[in-house]
Amino acid sequence: MVETEQLLGLVGGIYDTVLDRSLWPEILKKVSVFVNGAASSVFWKDAANHNGNVFFEDGGIPQYYRDLYFSKYVKLNPTTTARFFAEPEEPIATGDLVPYNEFLQTRFYREWAQPQGLVDFASIVLEKSVMKAAMFGVFRHARHGVVDDAMRQRMRLLAPHIQRAVLISEVIDLKQGEAEMLAQTLDGLRAATFLADAGGRIVHSNAAGYALLSENDVIRAVDGRLVAKARRADDSLRDALRAAAIGDEAIGTRGIALPLVAETGDRYALHVLPLTSGSRCRTGRRHSATAAIFVHKAGLESPSPPVAIAEAYKLTTAELRVLFAIVEVGGVPDAAETLGIAPSTVKTHLGRIFEKTSTTRQTDLVKLVAGFSNPLLS
Repeated sequence: MVETEQLLGLVGGIYDTVLDRSLWPEILKKVSVFVNGAASSVFWKDAANHNGNVFFEDGGIPQYYRDLYFSKYVKLNPTTTARFFAEPEEPIATGDLVPYNEFLQTRFYREWAQPQGLVDFASIVLEKSVMKAAMFGVFRHARHGVVDDAMRQRMRLLAPHIQRAVLISEVIDLKQGEAEMLAQTLDGLRAATFLADAGGRIVHSNAAGYALLSENDVIRAVDGRLVAKARRADDSLRDALRAAAIGDEAIGTRGIALPLVAETGDRYALHVLPLTSGSRCRTGRRHSATAAIFVHKAGLESPSPPVAIAEAYKLTTAELRVLFAIVEVGGVPDAAETLGIAPSTVKTHLGRIFEKTSTTRQTDLVKLVAGFSNPLLS
């Protein structure tokens, strides 16, 4: 019962961050406690350039180490590339990506993680594009031990709610204190935005929403009610709106990103944000709305460079790690030190990489990766 109450409180707080992003640090502190971790963050990483940054964090990682990670160690982290293979909403720990004993020998662990007492990291992919991935992750300290089944289960419970909040935050850009003026703020958004009641009746729409409705395609207004063109999508939308009227816990994992397809083949994503719980209920009551619905055109879904390279040349995860270490760090000795494996092991993998990619030199591998990383060639 206590765990359920903690979860419901977290879910409500996570959705409140959509209207007030300043709440993220405090919510992530509670997330760290709930999953039994040391520090939590929502961040992005670039698969091609091995860089990234933090969207939101709880302050559990000292600023010095945070800056050091993105300036130097993100390229030396042996799990960076492998995390792009993870399935959305499924927690992935360090040992799932590289042999844990090998990880303990890497420069990343010895120089960055170990001095802080960190022993493991579990992450969940929130969204992937061709070049980048948005993730939610939690560090484990030595006092917690490595990631266990209990932590994975708790992260699974939080994942769909964090994903929904982050995806909606990408669509809207509200400043602190503007939540009570939501309708006015929505009018300036490029994404089609609607406020609706439990039955789908539209109580407010922005200009982009009216424009999308005028096309009478993926989404339309029938007797003042919001209706999705596809029957299955409309059924899902109805379910999500009814659940939103009850509260955060009722909407569950549904409606995170409802796909819509136009007659032209253009793809759209629809998100539902409940307005009946937390600080959001003030907005709902003011406009007689139970949910905010955001519809925006979705980008083309293409594999990230590491995934595309692995699929094109049938590379194993270990071979892909060696490939990117060679490209990013340098020759065999440096790659071996970075990955925490013997130079002979790097040479063995490198030989297989040359064979599979029909190359003979390390400079050829650099060109190969650069070709996949160019967005014009993706």
